Amino acid sequence: MFETAELGNSVAKGDYDARVPGVRVDLINAQYDLRSADFPVVVLLTGDDRAGVGEVLNVLHQWMDTRFVQSFAFGARREEERERPRFLRYWNALPRKGQLAFFVGDWSTSLLADHLGGEIDDAAFACGLDHVERFERTLVEDGTLLLKFWLHLPKKKLKRRLEQARKNDSAALRIDSVDRRLYRNYDGLLPHAEHLIRKTSSAAARWQIVEGTDPAYRNLTVAEGILAAVKARLDAHESVPAARTIAIPDLDPHTTVLGSVDLEASIPYDDYKATLLDLQGRLRELVARARKKGVATVLMFEGWDAAGKGGAIRRITHALDARDYRTVAIAAPTEEEHAHHYLWRFWRQLPRDGQLAIFDRSWYGRVLVERVEGFARDDEWRRAFAEINDFEDQLVLHGVALCKFWLHIDADEQLRRFQAREKTPYKKYKIGEDDYRNRDKWDAYVAAIDEMVARTSSELAPWSLVPANDKRFARIAILRTVCDAMKRALKRV
Repeated sequence: MFETAELGNSVAKGDYDARVPGVRVDLINAQYDLRSADFPVVVLLTGDDRAGVGEVLNVLHQWMDTRFVQSFAFGARREEERERPRFLRYWNALPRKGQLAFFVGDWSTSLLADHLGGEIDDAAFACGLDHVERFERTLVEDGTLLLKFWLHLPKKKLKRRLEQARKNDSAALRIDSVDRRLYRNYDGLLPHAEHLIRKTSSAAARWQIVEGTDPAYRNLTVAEGILAAVKARLDAHESVPAARTIAIPDLDPHTTVLGSVDLEASIPYDDYKATLLDLQGRLRELVARARKKGVATVLMFEGWDAAGKGGAIRRITHALDARDYRTVAIAAPTEEEHAHHYLWRFWRQLPRDGQLAIFDRSWYGRVLVERVEGFARDDEWRRAFAEINDFEDQLVLHGVALCKFWLHIDADEQLRRFQAREKTPYKKYKIGEDDYRNRDKWDAYVAAIDEMVARTSSELAPWSLVPANDKRFARIAILRTVCDAMKRALKRV
């Protein structure tokens, strides 16, 4: 594979000097056109030519308007980054629509470095590459223009660079121990790099291997590659189709997943009080152990309006010190959140190891509210199932204790609770026109929930469907499920 980047390609100085001014003008014009586009651009610069990556990045910063460029250099993960799933730092750095960002040291080469350094074994490396494929597919399908450049330097050229660095102080500044280790392990690195490139190349996100022997050739190849791709996308990009409501047929509720939930389940008050205190004590102990052992917990609550999510959350938080948890209330996305992939705002809220986060509503809004109300296009909510499964797999594989709750009540119980809220002064803020309007789409939501559970309940991240006509029964079931999940996560540690 790398033989194609060891041909001695070069650009004569006169030719280079003649082409650069035009490339610079075109790059800046493309930047300004991009600002009003509805897609972001992510450029990965990486490879075995580490010094060349830095030189190319500096050249591109000189040629472009740096006010509209973001650059991120990812080295070894810091302690705080190791306390969250691997891909979080990349999600945090993703540009919004209309922006361009350079990523130096991307998610692929981070995996490769950890594998070669012995931090992860072959199985973990293969699993990581699967996540890379899905992550890149998620970005591309959401509209991101993803450009990937691998800068390659033949072994003889790398040896010469190291020798020159010993004689030249300015050259030595660009060489460090990693470059020397790279040279020593060069023959062992390339087969793994070739495997990575083959595994993570796709039609929409292919790697371009660039020969780094001649800086002029290298700089122009990368710059012109970026320019051509951005201009092609700007010229060809069509407006996004308008979102529309999905027509869903009437369903027999007894044939759905929710139809199997026993809404008659209840618990006597005296048993409830005793069991509640016992489970809250167990939860408090488990949270302390999780904090000590560095096990993160994510509790996610979905359910019908007035199903009792808030009351269930309070029975959890009342058992804990306020410093032990964080509650994330999810509302309609802000303008900034709209300018990113819908999962962006949830990745940013993930807890560090040892901490607990409670999500009141969640990433499932994409396949529920946004689907039924027509806020998401067919293609957007349909591909969200795979994106959510990958997101949750990464949480659990990192060691997170993940619980997903759907609180289920019937339509008659919901109406009774709506009417009770209207009569209770401190609950009037909980009821509005949207709540009644959503009731009119009950069957559509049932169909969406049924597909959601069927396609996103897995061995790693199962759904808990909680009968909630009796609030007390629901609270006990939720607390017991949380305690059991935390115990299993602690055992894995």
